[in-house]
Amino acid sequence: MKYDHAEKAYELFAGGMNCAQSVFGAFSDVTGMDTELALKLSSSFGGGMGRMREVCGACSAMFMIAGILYGPGSDMDHEKKAEHYRRIQDLAGRFREQHGTIICRELLKGLNVTSTPEPERRTERYYKVRPCIRFVESAARILDEYLKETEEKL
Repeated sequence: MKYDHAEKAYELFAGGMNCAQSVFGAFSDVTGMDTELALKLSSSFGGGMGRMREVCGACSAMFMIAGILYGPGSDMDHEKKAEHYRRIQDLAGRFREQHGTIICRELLKGLNVTSTPEPERRTERYYKVRPCIRFVESAARILDEYLKETEEKL
């Protein structure tokens, strides 16, 4: 398995995808999901879920990918669910350790951002001011590290 999805996530974000789409789409090779379907599925999670500034979309994408790869699915076993939730909390903790929070509005504190449904235009100024591309790269690196650690344990 390759462990270098940060560059692809960066490219997707720089190409106009939202934060969740950038991370989720970058891992299509790992999830086996058609890239277009991956971009559609994750499109709702940008801007902290529909620009409501809740959980960062890059984090939401990490969690969705982890669910595809490790989630218990229809298996209702209590321990398997608990193990998966520990995994998600671990990934969130790694992101929080680097950025202080997983909440979009807190990550963007100090910037003039709104939660209106109208997305911001991707201008040169947008990319200079907004830190989101760093969060996208970071989430992809965190997940790559986690996947590598997990694979090494097998």
